[in-house]
Amino acid sequence: MKIGLIVIGKTDARYFAEAIEEYRGRLTHYIPFEMEVIPDIKNAKNLSEAQQKEREGELILKALQPGDYLVLLDEHGKEFTSMQFSAYIEKKMHAVPKRLLFVVGGPYGFSEAVYRAASEKISLSKMTFSHQMIRLIFIEQLYRAMTILNGEPYHHE
Repeated sequence: MKIGLIVIGKTDARYFAEAIEEYRGRLTHYIPFEMEVIPDIKNAKNLSEAQQKEREGELILKALQPGDYLVLLDEHGKEFTSMQFSAYIEKKMHAVPKRLLFVVGGPYGFSEAVYRAASEKISLSKMTFSHQMIRLIFIEQLYRAMTILNGEPYHHE
């Protein structure tokens, strides 16, 4: 199984990009991980929120392959502690045959078509984070989950 993260738009802030790359490198010691960046929608300022969500949704759905298990990172999703998230990942590693894909939506969230295609939603916090920051938070938590599953001392209770 592979784990993937789909995001809209590149990470502009160098310090976030560097940290994301650091954790991506660490993750490859445990599991195949890929991050797919869908380019920002051109002329988005001329589109309504609904139109922007629809266009982004089309691109997200186009990135999917048969057999993918889609999980939206959504403020209304299920919340986990780091220990619970590691158990969730372990369970998915045994149940998902191909790719376990997590998606960070655009600034207005997901289109209805993306919500329908998703298997579930999880939330990383009740707080709101920038789209740049949530990528780093997710990748760090995924790395933390892998170290927990491997009995390594990165995570402390």
